[in-house]
Amino acid sequence: MQRLTEDILDLARIETKSLTLRKRRFNLKRLIVNTIADYKNQIKREGKQNNVELKLTASKKENNITDIFVDGDEGRITQVISNLLSNAINFTNEGTIAVKIGKRTCNNNQEELVTISIKDTGKGIDHTVRDKLFTKFATKSEKGTGLGLYISKSIIEAHDGKIWAENDHRGKGATFSFSLPTINE
Repeated sequence: MQRLTEDILDLARIETKSLTLRKRRFNLKRLIVNTIADYKNQIKREGKQNNVELKLTASKKENNITDIFVDGDEGRITQVISNLLSNAINFTNEGTIAVKIGKRTCNNNQEELVTISIKDTGKGIDHTVRDKLFTKFATKSEKGTGLGLYISKSIIEAHDGKIWAENDHRGKGATFSFSLPTINE
């Protein structure tokens, strides 16, 4: 009930353009590691620990990176990651949920982006909601309201980022990703 109330309040803030961000520099990689630890506990509470593995992966290039700093609202970015992990857990009864961190440069090496991808081996994105996935009330979940992805998209875009999703080309699972500008150290 509390989450529903918070989602409705966030929806109202987004609709009235009064969603405020408390931006500051923070370590996104550390945030992700801590959030994954919390969600491993959720998997245990739901009795899925023998069927679902949640892990952090990185490309070979990023394995040596200990810190990735962004300028953003840490609480709101946590909200996005939590929403994507919750969805992955809800739609995955067995297999793996892999969170991957990647970095790339764009705009003629003027800007560095970090990309976070959450790939699951669940049902995948239902074709009936695919085209309206990041809109209000788009859901096939019996538990959800269909507001989480809409709110997540609004938060990421307010951070000058992008969010997207795709089904696995083999027909098993989905990947939800978002990118944010990084701070050069």
